[in-house]
Amino acid sequence: MRKLWTHMLVSPAVCSAILCVAATAIAGETPIIVTTPENKADNITQQGVMAQVTSVSQLSDVQPTDWAFQALQSLVERYGCIAGYPNGTYRGNRALTRYEFAAGLNACLDRVNEIIATATADLVTKPDLGTLQKLQEEFSAELATLRGRVDAVEAKTAQLEANQFSTTTKLQGEVVAVVSDVFSGDRVNNAEITDKNTTLGARARIEFVTSFTGKDTLFTRIQTNNILGPDIGTPEGGLAFAGETGTTNAEIDALYYQFPLGEKTQVIAIANAGAADDFTDTVNIFDGDGGSGALSNFGTRNPIYYQMDGAGLGITHEFSDRLALSLGYLANSANDPSANNGLFSGGYGALAQLTVKPSDRFTVGLTYINAYNQELGTGSNAANPRTFLGRVAQDLTASEEPVDVPFSSNSYGLQASLALSDKFVLGGWVGYTNARNLSTADGVVSRGKVDIWNYAVTLGFPDLGKKGNLAGIILGVEPKVTSSSISEIPRDRDTSYHIEAFYQYKVTDNITITPGIIWLTAPDHNTNNDDVVIGALRTTFSF
Repeated sequence: MRKLWTHMLVSPAVCSAILCVAATAIAGETPIIVTTPENKADNITQQGVMAQVTSVSQLSDVQPTDWAFQALQSLVERYGCIAGYPNGTYRGNRALTRYEFAAGLNACLDRVNEIIATATADLVTKPDLGTLQKLQEEFSAELATLRGRVDAVEAKTAQLEANQFSTTTKLQGEVVAVVSDVFSGDRVNNAEITDKNTTLGARARIEFVTSFTGKDTLFTRIQTNNILGPDIGTPEGGLAFAGETGTTNAEIDALYYQFPLGEKTQVIAIANAGAADDFTDTVNIFDGDGGSGALSNFGTRNPIYYQMDGAGLGITHEFSDRLALSLGYLANSANDPSANNGLFSGGYGALAQLTVKPSDRFTVGLTYINAYNQELGTGSNAANPRTFLGRVAQDLTASEEPVDVPFSSNSYGLQASLALSDKFVLGGWVGYTNARNLSTADGVVSRGKVDIWNYAVTLGFPDLGKKGNLAGIILGVEPKVTSSSISEIPRDRDTSYHIEAFYQYKVTDNITITPGIIWLTAPDHNTNNDDVVIGALRTTFSF
């Protein structure tokens, strides 16, 4: 190495190459980490590069009296492989490593090859070529490492370009596979539970998340779902990921466009399959829309939120980091032009919620929902009075077609979540619904109203056993009719308790496995019914 260095000192061109290294090695805009054979990383700081230097006078810190001035001038004029910093400096006194030297040497070799290829080889002298050859031999290991890294980067870039989906749209997806069964319970409401076979179903979603300005979002979801929850004779215990028909037909499950209106207001226009959680906080760490969190509909969110579905508009205004107001309107038959349907004549839910965050660990939601022809979807049969009274009217009239008895309702909810520590979150809610029927079905049923209550306490254990895991316990009472002035709808005299436990285990960043169990005491709020235990094993794949 000493002989080689001595030879380099007598060659102006080689001195130029050494000087070139200091600029070339540090040119660029991003750091390069070079791994040495000893597995030590040298950080080559790169702080931006100015345009190709065509004259030494462009470098403000290079003077004619500098010992390497002639070599640097020769390199600029003959080889053109010099670059400086954006502020017009060269910083020739900066110390450099062997890997930085190799990076600069590689740049000069590329420039020499370019000169030869363009038939201007007479600019390259034999002494310079000889010196470069010796340098190339001396730094062969470093050059090989650098070129290998460059080849890897180029291959990765080519792969990304070939597989690029869109410059504005992100493609993501989720597959939820579920094995479930009814472990215990034989009879509910004087009928035998026949859905007691172990089943396997899956829900698959492909989502396109598009942004045109960087602040807006066009969200499109295509879904297929053949998961069927067990029919136990009551809406209690419904599974959050279950479909309605069990078919595998793919359809647009959700479509909305969200955009800012000023700095503190977000607007969302929903064209299909909207829900309350699309524009407001349900204040429950277990609300994972079936793909994560709670296994049941009841454990996912306060049931009053289920009165919001369909198409419509939502607005959320943040008065501050601690206070937000959400307003929303969703119609469940907005696309149907027939009588008693459409955006304003059919079933709808209108929501107003004030979300208060006294601290980073404590959140409270105060919710009001006015609904027409909407139901809670959980709880006892009587707690879903439109469906219940419709069946009663159908039986009384011996009609072959379902009888529609319209209902309106006002619901009030209080939800809270308190993180007592990073590993323990205490939450819960209480919901009250007052529903009244707007028709007697031509005198078949009586007019009146029903009061429906539900409440729950949730215990969450984030990162239990491993970062990303989540264990949860839900204790509560699903919607229950506490009073009724409609003679055909009885009051639920007993109380059914919903007890749910699950453990969401993060296998990888893309795979989670969640075993869980749901225990319903006195289903349908009737102590004459057998307790029912439902088990489920959910596996979620996401990308």
